[in-house]
Amino acid sequence: MAKKVSVNKDLCIGCGLCTTIAPDVLAIGDDGLAGALVSETTDEAVEEAAASCPVAAIVVE
Repeated sequence: MAKKVSVNKDLCIGCGLCTTIAPDVLAIGDDGLAGALVSETTDEAVEEAAASCPVAAIVVE
């Protein structure tokens, strides 16, 4: 089942850990912050990326 994914830019510090864990779903943008490449995904790695985010900026619903 697809899950919605987004990044709270107000919380993101741009560490890049999430992009290492889920590169098909998350990337660092021109603003230096992470962003979702897709609005929904079935990629299980996004759950790990969200759990690993040091500032809890990734939202998976």
